[in-house]
Amino acid sequence: MSQEIRNLEPKVLWNKFADLNAVPRPSKKEERVIEFMKNFGNSLGLETFEDEIRNVIIRKPATPGMENRKTIVLQGHLDMVHQKNNDTNFDFLTQGIDMYVDGDWVRARGTTLGADNGLGVAAIMAVLESKDIPHPAIDALFTIDEETGMTGALNLKGGVLKGEILLNLDTEEDDEIDIGCAGGVDVTATRKYNEEDVPEGSVGYTITVKGLNGGHSGMDIHKGLGNANKIMNRLLFDGFENFGLQISEISGGSLRNAIPRESVAKVIVAGMYDEAFVFDMQEVINDIKFEFKTTEPNLTIEIVKSDLPSKVMDLGVQEGLLRSIYAAHNGVYRMSADMADLVETSNNIARVVVKDGELSIQNLTRSSVESSKFDLANALRSAYELFGCEVEFGGSYPGWTPNVNSEILDLLVRIYEKQNAAKPNVVACHAGLECGILGTNYPGMDMISFGPTIHGAHSPDERASISSSQKFWKFFLEILANIPERK
Repeated sequence: MSQEIRNLEPKVLWNKFADLNAVPRPSKKEERVIEFMKNFGNSLGLETFEDEIRNVIIRKPATPGMENRKTIVLQGHLDMVHQKNNDTNFDFLTQGIDMYVDGDWVRARGTTLGADNGLGVAAIMAVLESKDIPHPAIDALFTIDEETGMTGALNLKGGVLKGEILLNLDTEEDDEIDIGCAGGVDVTATRKYNEEDVPEGSVGYTITVKGLNGGHSGMDIHKGLGNANKIMNRLLFDGFENFGLQISEISGGSLRNAIPRESVAKVIVAGMYDEAFVFDMQEVINDIKFEFKTTEPNLTIEIVKSDLPSKVMDLGVQEGLLRSIYAAHNGVYRMSADMADLVETSNNIARVVVKDGELSIQNLTRSSVESSKFDLANALRSAYELFGCEVEFGGSYPGWTPNVNSEILDLLVRIYEKQNAAKPNVVACHAGLECGILGTNYPGMDMISFGPTIHGAHSPDERASISSSQKFWKFFLEILANIPERK
């Protein structure tokens, strides 16, 4: 790892981030980072333990003169999204993140950076280790598996935390103070299908969609970015309607919380349609690239001849698959009527897999309104069930209802205005923060979320602003020094 990261200011923050990023920590594979965090807490002589689900809690007493202040919970999640470019050779289970400085940004080489939520975790670590930062008593809560199931937050029991105020450090714009977020539910459609022999005289093709921006399926869903699964489905649908295209395999997208950047399909067409198929598809490609010329300038769609597969999908199931994905909603479903410019409800068709007689369509549906979340989830279920899929709802978690009368909100607004001579944006976000979930077992806790500017989260373009991290650190320290007294 480049020493230039460790030399960035504030050094205490960036050095802890570098330490953390040397430890593999993909979601659901957090064993190493759990041990790392426990060793860190124990090395400081602080009360350190893990709960039943393997969240790590580290307690630190108040600094002298701060004993009468309210106990605070500093909270971040240990896991990170593991996304990489197809041409990047990287193993998230064994390798640390390879970071570098690019102007005002810290980036990773071909992979996600892990600033989401690594910078927040690093900030908490720096405070725990400090000997000269004033702060009240701290419960540091490091949750697991936030990115793929909110498992840690969902299974944290009441009574474990002693704090009255929770500072979540997982927001990604430094001028925003977050007071609410969306909930989510996984919608998964599956079915088996019969495979058929490839007809004689067929020609094989591989269709590839790549070069899309991708991004966070909550925070970036309103930007009009391309979804590789929807684009691929459009190509396959046209080829099927006009030339009897048959599908052998599809592999599109990866994680539910990432807008899919790439999709690959292996298909066949009758040899008699060979030239006409390629000509027609090129027209469709030109149309798609024109539509996305502003938001997806690097979109690439390739159709190349390939070896014939041994089997293809049953045509009846194939038609149902293509029509259902065409009908299934992707993107913004409803904007909030109560908060300006806030996406209320959305869906991300995140992963499509067709292979060896089995198919799977994986979605993440988000909403800050619980009834609207399940309204859209039921619409998706209907589209998939119409062609014989089994549909399951899983991993449902609640949103976080904004509290505009929050004491900690008033404090953060005052400090921000004093430090920046400007008002912060008090917002609710369309991402899934853990605050709403934690609030179910800690209903009286006053919660707020903030953080440094991070762009491109959940994609290999993820980057963290150096100047923003300095601004965030100054803001964070002033908050700690001004936590209100117990009443």
